[in-house]
Amino acid sequence: MPEYEAVIGLETHIQLNTKSKIFCACSTDSWRAPPNTHICPICTGLPGVLPSLNRRVVEKALIMAAAMNVGEIAPESYLARKNYFYPDLPKGYQISQYDEPLAGNGSFEFPMPDGNLRRISIIKLHIEEDAGKTVYKNSKRLIDFNRCGVPLVEMVTGPDFRSAEEVGQFLIRLRQLLRWLEISDADMERGQLRCDANVSIRERGQQRLNTKTEIKNVNSIANVRDAVQSEIQRQVREVEAGRKIESWTLGWDDDRGALSKMRSKETEADYRYFREPDLLPIQTSSEDWAATVSQLPELPLARRSRFSADYGIPDYDAGVLTEERSLSEFFEAAVAAHGGDPKRVSNWVMNDVLRLIREQDTSAGELGLRPDELAEIIRLVERGTISNSVGKELLTQVQGSDRTPSQIVEEDGLAQVTDFGELSAAAAQILEANPDQVAAYRGGKSGLIGWFVGQMMQESGGQADPKSARKILEQLLEG
Repeated sequence: MPEYEAVIGLETHIQLNTKSKIFCACSTDSWRAPPNTHICPICTGLPGVLPSLNRRVVEKALIMAAAMNVGEIAPESYLARKNYFYPDLPKGYQISQYDEPLAGNGSFEFPMPDGNLRRISIIKLHIEEDAGKTVYKNSKRLIDFNRCGVPLVEMVTGPDFRSAEEVGQFLIRLRQLLRWLEISDADMERGQLRCDANVSIRERGQQRLNTKTEIKNVNSIANVRDAVQSEIQRQVREVEAGRKIESWTLGWDDDRGALSKMRSKETEADYRYFREPDLLPIQTSSEDWAATVSQLPELPLARRSRFSADYGIPDYDAGVLTEERSLSEFFEAAVAAHGGDPKRVSNWVMNDVLRLIREQDTSAGELGLRPDELAEIIRLVERGTISNSVGKELLTQVQGSDRTPSQIVEEDGLAQVTDFGELSAAAAQILEANPDQVAAYRGGKSGLIGWFVGQMMQESGGQADPKSARKILEQLLEG
């Protein structure tokens, strides 16, 4: 029995987070708006209107191209009409780009769970407008044109993926990058990141490309992974049964977790592309491109590597801390303010700051807690001024306050009790009140020391220094 390998290419559609649409001034906030409220004669294709290209769309697409390692940009690219009929496409065509796109010949590198890096080629990257949305309700087809004209970047990869897992990891890292660059919210459930997968199989070792099918209408990364895996398995079964793979377009049903045939797959000739006569070519100078590249921020993988090298933290920590750009910036600012062991700061950020972010349903960049305030809390714990547990509670108090950590500790009496005499008196009272536990400890149950320390912490309202309390208790119990 021959061994088969998958050959997969992706067409991703990325909704850019501009305030207005690509060819008109209507708002792009189509998700929350009532149906057909963010529309105008231009985006609904009424006769006699003329589109006008939104400059911010081109600028954000250039940022995307730079992040995709495109060596150079097309000095002149053209918009084209892609002709097809569907009820939610009011003009009867979509303004897109075809054989003269904005950029191409790039690549994207991303890590796999085993630590190996995969590099995927980017064949082309172009801008286009979105179509509307069709909703089926009570056996009726309802059309919402709010999404018409929302700006998209379409990015086409080479047929370089060899498994559904690679596809999933690519999309995870692409979503991270889009949010990092602040050009898209990349929420698949809201249609801000969409992915069509072209899937074929061949005997391992062959080089030719066989007939492919296209998977559409998938709204999560997990479902894309499942849909691709399902189609790979189906094609293997078909080939082993002696049947040919037909060029179908397949839809994914979330409820059933299964693929179904939608239609035979279109070819580019079906769309009858031609240059858009109402829009001038997009001209991008070498100066524009150089400025875009120079302003590109440090990207996630580069920052992750630098964090491991410069701060000596484990790769796992560096990966968590660079999942989101503002979190990585928060960590780095906290390390600079702390001036001590970066690993200690990393532990606080990964455990306690991330907990606070989840509780507040926000991002690191929007926290009331500042990086220098986290550094101050860590120093208070390190000096023994407050306990570790008080430090963790202090994060939440600082988040909702205009007081500094030191002010809260002083004004609310949160400092640890370290006075030897005060702790000795409290320890003596606890031992006197618990003679059975004292006898058990002196009889060999040394593990009870933790219980005694707990009693000290309880009596002091959590303000006794645990280390000092333990030392004093041991002296009294063994004296």
